[in-house]
Amino acid sequence: MPLIYVDLLDNRTDAQVATLLDAVHAAVVEAFEVPERDRYQVVNVHRPGHMVVQDTGLGIDRTDDVVVIRVVSKRRSVPRKQRLYELLATNLARDCGIAASDLVVSVVENDAPDWSFGHGVAQFVTGDLPS
Repeated sequence: MPLIYVDLLDNRTDAQVATLLDAVHAAVVEAFEVPERDRYQVVNVHRPGHMVVQDTGLGIDRTDDVVVIRVVSKRRSVPRKQRLYELLATNLARDCGIAASDLVVSVVENDAPDWSFGHGVAQFVTGDLPS
């Protein structure tokens, strides 16, 4: 946990997607201080025209490199979220050549009972995992 959804256009190779996911994971590990093997990522690839990502009136120009990241997580402090946004922008620019203007991130929060990691059990609730 957290669970990361990455939406992007169908214009990248498998190797490029793998590099992108590694860059995202490194940001999450550092910003949220999660264990290295706490990695849950889902990529959704869209045909051109099937993603509309505008700028909320901020004057941000997007390209076909646009990436939308949704982070489903237990509650995190504002400084941790801000650090995540910063690290995602830095890592994706450095490792993938994706401009910060092509990155949109949303954090969706939930609580311990909202997670099951397998076997039909809510591990945070049963105490198998610390919350």
